[in-house]
Amino acid sequence: MPQRGNRRELLADAAIEVLARDGGRGLTHRAIDREAEVPEGTTKNYYPTRSAVFLAVARYLAAQHTEALRSLRSQVPADVTGEDIAALYAAMLRRMSTSARSQFLALFELHLEAVRNPEVREALGDITEANVDTAVQLQTAVGRRMSRRGAGLLDAGMLGVALSMLSLPDDLVEELGFDDPDGLARALLSLASVRDEPAISVLRDHAS
Repeated sequence: MPQRGNRRELLADAAIEVLARDGGRGLTHRAIDREAEVPEGTTKNYYPTRSAVFLAVARYLAAQHTEALRSLRSQVPADVTGEDIAALYAAMLRRMSTSARSQFLALFELHLEAVRNPEVREALGDITEANVDTAVQLQTAVGRRMSRRGAGLLDAGMLGVALSMLSLPDDLVEELGFDDPDGLARALLSLASVRDEPAISVLRDHAS
């Protein structure tokens, strides 16, 4: 039998797949048991309520995401360029609609749950903070300045664009250019740049 920690990860991964496929309404103990191929009642034994399941998935995704970004920030090469960063964000957009599709759709369902669940909201806050910290550090590494406000705008833009890529009709996605991750990444990075903030904010930040 798997160790308890491994069993929790198994259930969390199964819950992510259920959320991605069936949405929040489909996230039941039985659905997770079936997806994880464990005896009926296993999920309920670990997480007695649906609220507990949502929180467990949120914390699991937050832990994975923050650790991945912590590793990324510790390995930024000295010769990194602005084009490298744009390519990184473009790759993130591609992953959200391909290899990481399930995780992204589960994350979106968690955002809906967070409107009503403060504990889930806190876990999602950890993800956003990690994204903001990473964006600021990457821009600093190439001699550019991005405020935390701008980095937050970048994060929100990435989420919104990825959702549009997945949820809009294909012809509209093509018409609006949402099928161009490279162009979208550059546009979002430009939008989030400090030069787009009010001049008074820039002056105040420089003076502090």
